[in-house]
Amino acid sequence: MIYFDYAATTPIDSDALKVWVDASQQFYGNSSSLHDCGSQSAKLLDVSRQQLAALLHVEKEHVIFTSGGSESNVLAIDTLLSSKHPHKNHILVSQAEHASIYQYVEKLKNNGYHITYLEHLQDGTIDLDYLENQLSEQTCLVIVQHVNSETGVVQPIENIRTILHNRDTFLHVDCVQSFAKLPLQSISRACDSMAISSHKVYGPKGVGAVIFPNKHKLKPALPNVTHEYGFRAGTVNVPGIAAFVTAATKLVNQLDQELARISTLRTQFIELLHESNVLFEVIESKRSQLPHILALTCSGLQGQYIMIELNRRGLAISTGSACQIDKQEPSKMMLAMGKTVEEAHQLIRLSFGKMTTEADVKKLAENFIQAVVQ
Repeated sequence: MIYFDYAATTPIDSDALKVWVDASQQFYGNSSSLHDCGSQSAKLLDVSRQQLAALLHVEKEHVIFTSGGSESNVLAIDTLLSSKHPHKNHILVSQAEHASIYQYVEKLKNNGYHITYLEHLQDGTIDLDYLENQLSEQTCLVIVQHVNSETGVVQPIENIRTILHNRDTFLHVDCVQSFAKLPLQSISRACDSMAISSHKVYGPKGVGAVIFPNKHKLKPALPNVTHEYGFRAGTVNVPGIAAFVTAATKLVNQLDQELARISTLRTQFIELLHESNVLFEVIESKRSQLPHILALTCSGLQGQYIMIELNRRGLAISTGSACQIDKQEPSKMMLAMGKTVEEAHQLIRLSFGKMTTEADVKKLAENFIQAVVQ
């Protein structure tokens, strides 16, 4: 099967897999144990933390390893809310966040927090004027995903930080889709917390990190925790972390080349569709777009039909975020952009990765056209 669902998950990199196996066999000690086995694991953990911190231009103490992007999001929000002014209870959040954030924010609503969902412009970017107008003295937290997982639109995080300047308001950014695909140094300077994940960058599943660039201003959500500088409980997954950092480092080192290569593949696919009789719409932002994700709609055809038909032909695509598929709900991002429920159900998502070739794209276009016009 030819894979076009890299935004959902990626195959593990061969070097990362080797590191994971070797570390599992040689660095199996608990990194908090005082014997030599534990000390060896602690050294590998420290090196991995330093390497990941260098990729993001932060201090190693700012890196807190987790079990993945979802835990990173929840841990970040919990930590920021534990560190806020006690009388502040207003949270601003974009309408198209990952399920881990959306579900947790709904829980916070039931626990007495006032939630305002931000409006989006037609291209999917946050309406910055609306955001600024909704800020109040009670606003303690703003949550905005850097790159939307369904459409690939890139949010103006630096502009949001400018709006929040001199306000006692935290900013959390979910960078799971953008880490190792876009430069994130400016994002790490703009936010108070950042979530990233291993399995989106060819590392093992079950590993991630939350970055706290201003950790000195924060206090842990749980008291008396001994792991991860006191911010996260539980035995640290040293082999998984070492493999994660190995995969991420390789991807970051190829970032510019991959951006150019995948942009070319994206353009080629769209041009092939234009040469056919297929009526389609590309859902994207002309201002700032991650090329790795290509969202499309074909009038009159549900995305699920196209996905099933292409799957029958040996091509794996998606109808949106994998965390929402089972619910069969329309795309939140499409609705936020002003699309109808019918249009939202027409969404399909193609996502390109480092194994995607020009031949793969041509085969996808050929079968896509056949599936749509038959």
